[in-house]
Amino acid sequence: MGAEQKVAIITGASQGIGAGLVEGFRNRNYRVVANSRNIKASSDPDVLAVAGDISDPEVADRVVKQALGRFGRIDTLVNNAGIFVAKPFTDYTAEDYATVLAINLGSFFHLTQRAAQEMLKQGSGHIVQITTSLVDHANSNVPSVLASLTKGGLNAATKSLAIEYARKGVRVNAVSPGVIKTPMHGPETHDFLSNQHPVGRMGDVKDIVDAVLYLEGAGFVTGEILHVDGGQSAGH
Repeated sequence: MGAEQKVAIITGASQGIGAGLVEGFRNRNYRVVANSRNIKASSDPDVLAVAGDISDPEVADRVVKQALGRFGRIDTLVNNAGIFVAKPFTDYTAEDYATVLAINLGSFFHLTQRAAQEMLKQGSGHIVQITTSLVDHANSNVPSVLASLTKGGLNAATKSLAIEYARKGVRVNAVSPGVIKTPMHGPETHDFLSNQHPVGRMGDVKDIVDAVLYLEGAGFVTGEILHVDGGQSAGH
């Protein structure tokens, strides 16, 4: 468990994809800094739980400072925290707009900026965003303008940052999921959601974890938006 053991920060880490990512990175022998609003302390000494709203710059500061204080380095950041509000466009409120932008874009900006500074100092690192295939393939059954506005922004930022850092040892990628079977989707919705994918099923958390871990080991891949969506982005 020496100083060279790698460290990953994962946001939205208390359940669903985030919890799966914590387990996936631990299985790769990474130390993990896990953040969500109400995350509980872990009994695993190589998992540091840092509770707080990651859209708050002070929480982003705390996550990075505690990562460095406990583990001494930051190798990977997975910006998984996000919120989805499905409403017709004219039904969105000012509060909806502010909340979705703060969580989906603000958290990316504040935490990535701080983590990237550390990666640039050490000359290596990997940043991954979790976005959505609705950006590429809008669905008349799922009104999603705020998701497309914010997650589409993350896709664009991923490519821009990948090029900015391409010669500095820091790779930047995104995983663009379809609908994944997590606690946010009740069992009564599964048939409907399965039919939104050409393959006829929802994705599993493992599908997204496998994609992120693939990117983690793919040293020649940067600026990639990896669709893990059962064919959604290809068409219907």
